[in-house]
Amino acid sequence: MTAVKKRPFIIASMLLAGLFVFFLVLALSVASLTGRSNQFALGDKVGVVEVLGVITSSSAIIEQLHEYRDDASIKAVVLRVDSPGGGVGPSQEIHDEVRLLQDIKPVVVSMGSAAASGGYYVAAPAELIIANPGTITGSIGVIMEFTNFQDLLEKIGLRSQVVKSGQHKDIGSPVRPMTDEDRAILQAMIDDVHSQFIEAVAAGRDLPAEKVRELADGRIFTGRQASELGLVDELGGLQVAIRRAAELGGIDGEPHVVYPPEEKPRLIDFLIEESIQRLHHALQQENRAGFQYLWPGVK
Repeated sequence: MTAVKKRPFIIASMLLAGLFVFFLVLALSVASLTGRSNQFALGDKVGVVEVLGVITSSSAIIEQLHEYRDDASIKAVVLRVDSPGGGVGPSQEIHDEVRLLQDIKPVVVSMGSAAASGGYYVAAPAELIIANPGTITGSIGVIMEFTNFQDLLEKIGLRSQVVKSGQHKDIGSPVRPMTDEDRAILQAMIDDVHSQFIEAVAAGRDLPAEKVRELADGRIFTGRQASELGLVDELGGLQVAIRRAAELGGIDGEPHVVYPPEEKPRLIDFLIEESIQRLHHALQQENRAGFQYLWPGVK
């Protein structure tokens, strides 16, 4: 009688176990069809973090780096960079997190079409940098742009009235000419941020600062040129970087590759975000505020 009573429980347990296995296999199958493995993959893995487009924020990328840092099954990380650079602050924040992660597990950079300026800055502390022969990289420098609307405003009869607490409080204003004193202040700041860039590359690439300084005049290089100059370690694409990361992470055979889960925003959230991004992009084209580790060749 006891055995009969236990039989429904055993059958229910087997059904639940079967359902779990079914959905696990389904998740793995979908991941393989989309070309993106997920966190359900078994065994040691290589995690891929993507830095795409102009770098305007660091929070999402840093969160991904932290997740891979704390995941014991992730043995190495590939930082896929396809970016012309961006803001100094977020580029430096990502750089620092890559450097800290590199102390825990190997980080390999894979450069796409472009990894210039801030895109190179975030790559510098990695153990290995791999670029395509035709990748556009380098552009080690700082840029700050201002647009002056004074003549236009005068033509349409508008004048700006400014009350300020000091001579340079409205430095960079679009409604007055830049003075020599303004330019000297801004140039000193740019020189300081430029020196920070040079120091970061010299430390990350284990190169003399003077050699980096010779290359840090804003010029761009192909991946092959950068390799000859010591700014890049190897030539190859993303798959080469994944294999090299697996080797450095001690993974035998073909590695499982995982990407951060893609967020599925609601339609209204997508429309709002798209509108904001377009407006932000349009305003940036008119007047980029703040220091930029940015190669302006990509619009």
